[in-house]
Amino acid sequence: MSTTYQWQVEWMECVPAQDALTNVVITAGWRCTASEIVNERAYQASAYGTVSLPAPDPQAFTAYDSLTESQVLAWIHANGVDAAAAEASLATQLQQQITPPTVKPVLPWHTQPPVE
Repeated sequence: MSTTYQWQVEWMECVPAQDALTNVVITAGWRCTASEIVNERAYQASAYGTVSLPAPDPQAFTAYDSLTESQVLAWIHANGVDAAAAEASLATQLQQQITPPTVKPVLPWHTQPPVE
């Protein structure tokens, strides 16, 4: 079993103009999706959230059109989103799907419907 994790930026909110800079990203929405295939069956879990970003350093500012997803993900992780904790939580969710901690079997006094 091998779990894969995919991090993505789903949206960004900007201030149109701030200190002579344009389209300054102030908030980003993210999602992490975990996937695993066990016995040819696919399982998936995801987590999402938002993070507020601090004002940028004007000397290191990257124009909005030049941003990359990996750069914004780095900001997200540097500003409060613990990637390891998120992935551990998703791994737990996957394991609960694969091996449920509780089940709801058919009541013993009910017969199962006929197979058609």
